[in-house]
Amino acid sequence: MHLIFRTLWLLIASRRRKAVSIWDPASLPLRVQLTDIDIAMHVNNGMYLSLMDLGRFDLMIRSGFWKVMRQKGWSPVVNAETITFRKSLQLGHRYTIETRIVGFDERAIYFDQRMVRDDEVYARAYVATRLLGSKGPVPNADIFEAFGYPPEDMVLPEWLHEWRSNTALPSTRRPAPHEWVR
Repeated sequence: MHLIFRTLWLLIASRRRKAVSIWDPASLPLRVQLTDIDIAMHVNNGMYLSLMDLGRFDLMIRSGFWKVMRQKGWSPVVNAETITFRKSLQLGHRYTIETRIVGFDERAIYFDQRMVRDDEVYARAYVATRLLGSKGPVPNADIFEAFGYPPEDMVLPEWLHEWRSNTALPSTRRPAPHEWVR
């Protein structure tokens, strides 16, 4: 809920920004706010991923994906994410969140997201997401039917598929016991 007001603002403001294709990169300009920083006076590591939610929302809204998705009763959820930090964003810094879809597999839509300031990447994340409908995960065929097929040259890098596969937890229909030695 800590980003609720910025999220509401984004849901309105992104509709007024230039339209993009869901398959194109999108850039969202922002400024580091007081609620983004931690005691070290830079953006908190966990906050980067929360802010990147805004980048994905912006892409979905500007492409029309959000409207169609909501009409169909689909909801986006994050399945896995990984992030690497290079430099710190500090209070008042202007930066952009660059967002693009990099591919699909049978279970996820993969995003590449970057925090960029002065044409330099400060942090980069890969996010595996899913769309859920009333009957469970939405199949790719339904997604492509609603939004068109991705460009032919959009091929999921093998390492991303392996990353998600190697870090996945069991499905919610299977047990996932906690077995650490105490």
